[in-house]
Amino acid sequence: METATFGAGCFWGVESVFEQVDGVTATKVGYTGGFTQAPSYEDVCSHRTGHAEAVEVTYDPARVSYDTLLDIFWMNHDPTQLNRQGPDIGDNYRSVVFYHSPEQEAAAIASKKRLEESGRYKRPIVTEIVPATTFWDAEQYHQKYFSRRGIAATCNIPA
Repeated sequence: METATFGAGCFWGVESVFEQVDGVTATKVGYTGGFTQAPSYEDVCSHRTGHAEAVEVTYDPARVSYDTLLDIFWMNHDPTQLNRQGPDIGDNYRSVVFYHSPEQEAAAIASKKRLEESGRYKRPIVTEIVPATTFWDAEQYHQKYFSRRGIAATCNIPA
């Protein structure tokens, strides 16, 4: 099994999308990319921790590739919005790929470049590609939030 970590706005919808992917064996939501140890949701929402809401995805690379996970990441949020997604505003909602290996870094950079060159977006892609750091699990009530309530994935696919 391998791990991929993505931030793309509110982690509830992002997790909901990834947990439906064949080959993804586990997902969890949490906070990463900041400097505060063991942050709470309230800490992260204060915009004083540097953390992003993120989803840690455990996947079987024999069943789903990292490139496919990147494609899903790009398709399910607007990577041109700086520190926001839709109505959610703040650095904790930033678009970011947290890579776990040099191979993931190279794949993420190449994927972003292909998307930039595709002409799909008129505005620049602002997604960060940074090394993965400590992933702090979000509170239990955030885990599998949509699936526990029978709510379908609600991330918007930008035009």
